[in-house]
Amino acid sequence: MFYVDTSVLVALCTHEAKTADVVAWYANGTEELASAAWCVAEFASAMGLKQRTGQLSQNQAQTAWLQFERICANDLELLPVDAMTFHQAAMLTMDAATGLRAGDALHLACALQNKAKALVTLDIVLAKNAKRLNVTTVEP
Repeated sequence: MFYVDTSVLVALCTHEAKTADVVAWYANGTEELASAAWCVAEFASAMGLKQRTGQLSQNQAQTAWLQFERICANDLELLPVDAMTFHQAAMLTMDAATGLRAGDALHLACALQNKAKALVTLDIVLAKNAKRLNVTTVEP
């Protein structure tokens, strides 16, 4: 299973610098994909932010949300996040040298807890920390 963080899902459903690469990776992928159920709230937050900053209209954000829901229903297993995973994420963020924010630490902890074959991300800090913890990374 490849663990997909929200940065990849946002690029897949909206127009960003890496969208073409992510779309190609997704179209050619054969691995089972999963992400923490947390990605639903994080994706919605990204849509709200993109609307507030004028990057997306309300209609564009709604279209992206519908595409995200289809991906979740058909191609992405949403993994539950238990208390131990939250604790592991907290410990990752306590080390200031990692540069990890809470959401990215939660993705990394979830990938570790679920023994993901690889972590798919566009986030440089997250990828660096995954490699540090011997988690293979994929950048579409």
